[in-house]
Amino acid sequence: MIERLHSLKLIPVVALESANDAESPAEALSNGGLPCAEIAFRTDAALDCLRTLANRPGFLLGAGTVHSAEQAAAAVEAGAQFIVTPGFNPRTVTWCVENNVPIFPGIATPTDLEMALEHGLSVGKFFPAETLGGVRTLKAFSGPYGEVRFIPTGGINAANVADYLQLHNVLACGGSWMVKAGDWDETTRLTAEALKLIHE
Repeated sequence: MIERLHSLKLIPVVALESANDAESPAEALSNGGLPCAEIAFRTDAALDCLRTLANRPGFLLGAGTVHSAEQAAAAVEAGAQFIVTPGFNPRTVTWCVENNVPIFPGIATPTDLEMALEHGLSVGKFFPAETLGGVRTLKAFSGPYGEVRFIPTGGINAANVADYLQLHNVLACGGSWMVKAGDWDETTRLTAEALKLIHE
């Protein structure tokens, strides 16, 4: 899972109001070269969206903005292959670890990093990345926490994503700038453009 995310470089964050809309962004992202989505639990439709996309061949499906162990369990039952949380909730992390579910908890401070290591984790979500100092902070973390890799999210866009991905301790970046709700042709174009920028 970790190496596949590393190869993709980008994790699109998608929030949808209805499961009827779930196939369209997944198709648009795949057409742009990115068969992956983190369905954010910011709407009541998140679980139904996961169920709709769970059997999509070759599509890497995650659940984001997860706030509890119960929510993580429901997401996994609905088809999520990995869990992303905005902060470090020990109970949620413990449930995922005990059930062999990949989890990338929010990590913002050295204390969070120590907690992640205590739970046996080596990858975390750095959020909100730009607000917390972005590239400079991740460079500072690389000294005392050289074994930890990050998925920075929050303020990532086409203008700065390459700066993050140049860091050796960045696994991939999360972002929503390429997802244009209702304009799926534009979503495909922006996704392909982002991947071209990264690989160049």
